[in-house]
Amino acid sequence: MAATAPAASRHLHYGWVVLTIGTLVVFGSLGLARFGYTIVLPAMQAGLAMDNTQAGALATANLVGYLALSVIGGALASRFGPRAVITAGLAVAGAAMVLTGLAQGFPGAAVWRGVTGIGSGASNVPVMGLLAAWFALRRRGLASGVAVASSSVALIVLGPIVPRILSAYGQDGWRVCWFGFGALTLLMAVLGCVFLRNRPAELGLDPVGTDPGHPAPPASTGGLRWGAVYRSSAVWHLGLVYVSFGFSYIIYMTFFIKCLVAEGEYTQQAAGALFMTMGWFSLICGLIWGSVSDVIGRKGALIIVYLIHATAFSLFALWPTPGGFTLSAVLFGLSAWSIPAIMAAACGDLLGPRLAPAALGFITLFFGVGQALGPTVAGAMADAAGSLLPAMLLAAGVALLGALGAALLRPVTAAADLQ
Repeated sequence: MAATAPAASRHLHYGWVVLTIGTLVVFGSLGLARFGYTIVLPAMQAGLAMDNTQAGALATANLVGYLALSVIGGALASRFGPRAVITAGLAVAGAAMVLTGLAQGFPGAAVWRGVTGIGSGASNVPVMGLLAAWFALRRRGLASGVAVASSSVALIVLGPIVPRILSAYGQDGWRVCWFGFGALTLLMAVLGCVFLRNRPAELGLDPVGTDPGHPAPPASTGGLRWGAVYRSSAVWHLGLVYVSFGFSYIIYMTFFIKCLVAEGEYTQQAAGALFMTMGWFSLICGLIWGSVSDVIGRKGALIIVYLIHATAFSLFALWPTPGGFTLSAVLFGLSAWSIPAIMAAACGDLLGPRLAPAALGFITLFFGVGQALGPTVAGAMADAAGSLLPAMLLAAGVALLGALGAALLRPVTAAADLQ
């Protein structure tokens, strides 16, 4: 593929094209590959005769795969360029989703959910780091927020469509869903290959939002200072705070539909409608909180969001009625994807655009550990207690720990592009 980008309008910075494609990448790598499992879970669990522990283990398999590529994906993107890594990751995720639809039992499904996670980690982590290269500091939180909003679009689209597919295709409905998710993700891999570019300098541009009086300095061709990532105490602290988000939100998202059906006696259609409602409220959450973090700082924004999450998870556990479920979904929706957006922006602030993918990949290792543990722990708790509600209360407690960890962060300030 030639390095020359498709012709762009004089009035449209190519960074907005990169952001548009990056948003589609997140839609495929997270919205379909991860959150699609939430709404397909009840039918898939019945079709493969799985208990709650096995259902949680499938989510864990996906997240272990994601974890395995989180660090490597970011480092590879810094070394070889995000475009190639993102394209390959999406292709792997799309193919694995198709194969998930062909699984005949728990072992096969676990394998392909794990491979899907590998593809997701290889695409989602680099694309968030890529935005740090295309957007200057004062627009970085905004750009990250727009990209993560595509997870909300997935909730909005899947909420009403998946129940219809399940109803139309009966026992094979969940398989048809995975085939569709995989095909769309493969299409997004093609779009990423065609339109993404690694750095503005490839097109003779400065990042979006660069002060005209202070253009971005030319990129160094020297070697990358990897130690700046792995020896930074601030990066390690961000990673430890990120664990809380991974552990708590994935419990909520994995078992959201299952809890509504099993505990709230919702129909699949009614549960899907609330899932869609959460998606609508979350549509601009990343945009809002990314912009808020640009104004009040990453630390303050993280504290506020973690407290909102703790409240949302507590409501699900302590007020298990339609009113409580709805208020919980709205509160989570208003803040759902804001923490990854803030973390991506913070990595760019700390280490600059060239090392941002590696830094984000490194802290995603911590995030991934939390995600990998959450579903299996929650599923085992549900089987032991005969209810999913105690697991939701556990998620709330861990979110509170995240707020405490964020309160101990030092304010994140801009740094040069370390090389």
